[in-house]
Amino acid sequence: MRIKFFRRPPTSELPFSIGAPAMIWQVLFFYIPLAILAITSVLKFNEFDVFEGFTFEKIFFFLRPLYLKVILSSFLLALGNAILCLLIAYPVAYFIAFSSKRFKNFFLFLLIVPFWTNFLLHVYAWFFVLEKEGFLNNLLRGMGIISEPMNMLNTPFAIMIMMVYYYLPFMVMPLYSSIEKMELRLVEASLDLGASWGQTLRRVILPLTKRGLKAGFFLVYIPSFGEFAIPELMGGDKWMFVGTVVANYILGDETGSLGAAFTVVASIFLLLSAVGLYWAIDRLIPGRSHVTEHP
Repeated sequence: MRIKFFRRPPTSELPFSIGAPAMIWQVLFFYIPLAILAITSVLKFNEFDVFEGFTFEKIFFFLRPLYLKVILSSFLLALGNAILCLLIAYPVAYFIAFSSKRFKNFFLFLLIVPFWTNFLLHVYAWFFVLEKEGFLNNLLRGMGIISEPMNMLNTPFAIMIMMVYYYLPFMVMPLYSSIEKMELRLVEASLDLGASWGQTLRRVILPLTKRGLKAGFFLVYIPSFGEFAIPELMGGDKWMFVGTVVANYILGDETGSLGAAFTVVASIFLLLSAVGLYWAIDRLIPGRSHVTEHP
């Protein structure tokens, strides 16, 4: 009996070859610097800069209530931003996904246009909107809602407004991609069988778009946790977040190792919180199998 051995076609390794440069880039500029930060955070030198060994003193230094409060503030900022972006982005993505093809491309174009301009221009534009004599105050006074202009700049409100504005497209795009692939007949079947829009949303639409929802949520949550520029510019250096503390230590003359240690502590908290939120989303939203079992 003759046994034939077939070689795998040469094109089978093409996806890996295409993705290899991105993987190498990620290793060189993400994993290796992260490993250097982790090692730097536990190195111990004496006053003559002579290596003496390893220590966790700098790690324990940042487990004090003051720094834990900063981490908690960043967590609440990132979580609030992700939730607000999700609440705004879902109806927007749903509307774009089921628009006619001609208008769909136009709406996607409008969504991408802000990335064509410099980030600082966006910040300064919001300065003119939120200042005491700006557009929003004048609008509220013209409508008779307020009698005196409100101080909106350098407040948590200004920070959150800018965070939602900047990160909203990162939530809309994954949701749009997921909703566009959804079988609209399942939604129609759910409504025809007597389910309300709320029941259809929770038991049909959300499970079918769960992957896009999770992708968008963590695309917003993870970078928001370490955001530095927006709280610094819109908060007027009044509010301390993880990005602010890391920048202050890293840019210091002799505090780089402390910045590395705080980065490690904050990264561990970010990882644990992301795992917890991932589990919470899975518990709150049933999977796709739930839709197929209960159409």
